[in-house]
Amino acid sequence: MQVPQFADIEKAHRLIEPYIHRTPVLTSKSINQIVGAELFFKCENFQKVGAFKFRGACNSVFSLSEDEARNGVCTHSSGNHAAALALAAQMRGIAAYIVMPENAPEIKKKAVAGYGAQITFCKPTQGARESTLRKIAAKTGATEIHPYNYFNVICGQGTAARELIEDAGPFDMVMCPVGGGGLLSGTAISTKALLPGANVIAAEPAGADDAFRSFHQKQRLPSVNPKTIADGLLTSLGELTFEIVVNRVDDIVTVSEENIVAAMRMVWERMKIIIEPSSAVPLAAILENKVDVKGKRVGIILSGGNVDLGKLPF
Repeated sequence: MQVPQFADIEKAHRLIEPYIHRTPVLTSKSINQIVGAELFFKCENFQKVGAFKFRGACNSVFSLSEDEARNGVCTHSSGNHAAALALAAQMRGIAAYIVMPENAPEIKKKAVAGYGAQITFCKPTQGARESTLRKIAAKTGATEIHPYNYFNVICGQGTAARELIEDAGPFDMVMCPVGGGGLLSGTAISTKALLPGANVIAAEPAGADDAFRSFHQKQRLPSVNPKTIADGLLTSLGELTFEIVVNRVDDIVTVSEENIVAAMRMVWERMKIIIEPSSAVPLAAILENKVDVKGKRVGIILSGGNVDLGKLPF
């Protein structure tokens, strides 16, 4: 599998710049005082579809040749990647076929349908998702765009850290959450190219700690019955993302559910912005003293803001 380099992220950035938002970097004096560091939050909750996923989906869709694009794109996803791919396909004027588990949140189903995708529902198991997608790909000839274990997706996700460093750097440390590892892989490639001396640290819920275990044992371990409020971080690392993470990331730490909720609430209350639980995980690691940030400049990617307002954890 080809591993993306920083030049690939730069190329992706040039391609997607007309379509994405260059999201703001915000700070909070009160949070800085609480943690004793300067934190800079890259607000991907303000990205199109409300999450960083639009970067990778956009790069993947606009990188297709005319021949490939003709048959559209397909994926299986219960959330942000599905919406991101549907919107990117709509912008290019091609079909998007999305396989979603039938128990996906109503708000996510509506978003994906609203962007004009053709949705096929399946049983909520990995096996059902993959087999349904295979059938659709065979029938339509659509190009499968994997949510994270995919070259062009990783290149697109890496543009967020590049913007963060260009707009607010330099940093002693750059942090993001980790689920399947697409954002973390792209973040590590960009950060190590632009700031070779900075540490790249990822945070993960203790109830879904497969990336933490995989990283520390240096072998890819699956996510087994993950239980966490951070529903964007339930997936396991892919082969490609695992290879990048093991070679370019400095550490992965885990955090409690209690601190994820506390961090999410802190951002809502003190910064007046809506973030989803997955976005709060890096700040939770700081609040839990899993990462030493005292006196440091720290860049944090807030991954998204898609949250069901009827089911808030506080």
